[in-house]
Amino acid sequence: MLSHAIGHALYTSLAMGWEILWPLILGFILSGAVQAVISHRQMSKLLPDDKPKTLAIASGLGAASSSCSYAAVALARSLFRKGADFTAVMAFEIASTNLVIELGVIMVVLLGWQFTAAEFIGGPVMIIILAVLFRLFLTPRLVNAARKQAEKGVAGRMEGHAAMHDMSVEGDASIWQKLKSDKGKTATSHYFMMDWSSIWTDIVLGLLIAGALAAWIPQSWWQKLFFTNNHTLSIIWGPLVGPLIAVISFVCSVGNVPLAAVLWNGGISFGGVVSFIFADLIVFPILRIYKKYYGFKMATFIFGTFYVAMAGAGYLVEGIFAVFHLAPHIRNAKVLEAHISFNYTSILDVIFLLLAGALIYRFLRTGGPMMIKMMKKPQEGHSHGH
Repeated sequence: MLSHAIGHALYTSLAMGWEILWPLILGFILSGAVQAVISHRQMSKLLPDDKPKTLAIASGLGAASSSCSYAAVALARSLFRKGADFTAVMAFEIASTNLVIELGVIMVVLLGWQFTAAEFIGGPVMIIILAVLFRLFLTPRLVNAARKQAEKGVAGRMEGHAAMHDMSVEGDASIWQKLKSDKGKTATSHYFMMDWSSIWTDIVLGLLIAGALAAWIPQSWWQKLFFTNNHTLSIIWGPLVGPLIAVISFVCSVGNVPLAAVLWNGGISFGGVVSFIFADLIVFPILRIYKKYYGFKMATFIFGTFYVAMAGAGYLVEGIFAVFHLAPHIRNAKVLEAHISFNYTSILDVIFLLLAGALIYRFLRTGGPMMIKMMKKPQEGHSHGH
């Protein structure tokens, strides 16, 4: 019956949501704390070129930044408009969605530690591949045209997030002292809620899509799509098809991890999962934003080079893990077997919900709702301080 099928899909989505609730909260708390003590005011000055040292700085800044794909894309344009190098801001963009804490925690819970390790190894690999591609094919003429389009300030999504991305605690105090201060606690609570506000729709959408696919599509269909009967062909096909599935799924940020679990259980290769998760920056809505931000030619260039870098990183990670015999072989990601019961997950969910409640209380007491309202306005150049 239709009602039973829908109910099964919704329950699967809810169960997966319950499974990843505590790691989500933990990830956003850690992310908020990091952002509270790292200033982004002079970030554009730190990214003047595409030298290896600059790209490493860009990756580090990105890893300490938001995991929301839309916010990362908006902030990257903001940095580009302020004079940062285009290759460097793209490295920052990749790191801020693929090398962040909360993504790794969720992947450990749903997929296993090997996928988390693959993500944090593959991210720098993808940035290196992209930097090489940009060196070879990105022309000054294309960059100048993109900068001219970026200067128009055409609205995309989450520009307000980018404009108010500096609430960090300044000074010479230690990191722990900064976090313990009233300003540090407030900044952490605001970043925590700002990231949730940016990303909750992607998380819900990802869970609903993953629940529906897990409940409705038989394993045999996935196995045919991923050529599971031919090991060699499966390894070749996985990193190529993974990003394409991501493009049409419309799910980005950490919301694509539940869907990655469905694909893994369905038979996609290890490298295919990695390339799929990397592809949150080329989903259709973000491709449309690239066109608004940088023009059609640059948007096309970004899609092509990102796709090659994502697939290439998938192949290299697959090869590295195969050499060291680290690639997982058992397909038991927590999606088909997800269920709600009283166990350690439930205890951790309750504990972290209480911690989230404390942050939300401080957020409400310190002007947080007004900050979120301002954040969602499609404008740049607005600063927000505490």
